Amino acid sequence: MYLNIENLVKFYSKEDPLIKDLNFSVKKGEFVSFIGESGSGKTTFLKCLAGLEKINSGKITLNNKVLDEKRTFVKPNHRKIGFIFQDYPLFPHLSVLENLKINLKEKYEKNIKYYLELTGLDNLLNRYPHELSGGEQQRVCITRALIREPDLLLMDEPFSNLDVSIKSKIQSEVYKILKSTNTTTILVTHDIKDTFDISDRILVFKAGIVQQFDKPEEMYCNPVNCYCAKILGDINRIHIDGRELYIRPEKIKVVDKSEHKLKVENTLFIGKEYKIIGTLNKDEIYFYNSSPIKDNNIFIDFDNSDLLEFDRRCSNFFT
Repeated sequence: MYLNIENLVKFYSKEDPLIKDLNFSVKKGEFVSFIGESGSGKTTFLKCLAGLEKINSGKITLNNKVLDEKRTFVKPNHRKIGFIFQDYPLFPHLSVLENLKINLKEKYEKNIKYYLELTGLDNLLNRYPHELSGGEQQRVCITRALIREPDLLLMDEPFSNLDVSIKSKIQSEVYKILKSTNTTTILVTHDIKDTFDISDRILVFKAGIVQQFDKPEEMYCNPVNCYCAKILGDINRIHIDGRELYIRPEKIKVVDKSEHKLKVENTLFIGKEYKIIGTLNKDEIYFYNSSPIKDNNIFIDFDNSDLLEFDRRCSNFFT
């Protein structure tokens, strides 16, 4: 594997490790999203990869080179890792071109023209950061990192400061750039919406350990526990025949007759569709419908294959 993390442990207090035992591998050119709640250690992990933090134990290997182990520590400036932060740290007194070339080694100057054309910045070279939009500033940061031919690109919440209206477009642009350059990338975010359409694989992190690491569609359809199920999208908890089960709202359909009778409590217009909220066997559930439902009682149904079942201890997550 191109990037390999083995038994990584990181703590500031030995009694309360932030990362308990992290193991995973990334292929060359993969785009991996690292998801977890605030304070779970996502940014700290990126700093460990970049060499801005030392690990307490374990091993980090990148492109067949050991970066961090018991007797080995490669300094940040020797790791060939690009790091894009949340707040686009460009020098305000320097133009776009000057920001790109700052501390740039001569051997990388040949890359400037190619990446400027690739990222669409060739007409913005003389502008200053305050004259750029958020998306343009982000592209400058990405270009600055890619010019230096990093073995790995780390992105920490890079889309969080963008307006919703342009976020999706910028994400798609960034993904195309990174794929066309075959750049191995790890994106840290707390927002699953930032990851589904651009990730080759998603890693869900909680309580200091990996909960699940797989392709987006597999993660969504077959989550390993309630935490992964909930963080990856809307889900309902229902009880059928004494079993505690879970189902995605989009798997529920309205039918003329079934054994599942729903008491409709509320109908909310949410844009392109309606959110129908009701009670099924004392469980409050919701699903989406193309039209409002005015009846107090309706029948719903779903395929048994769409029902998810986890360890009963998972239910604590929902309370």
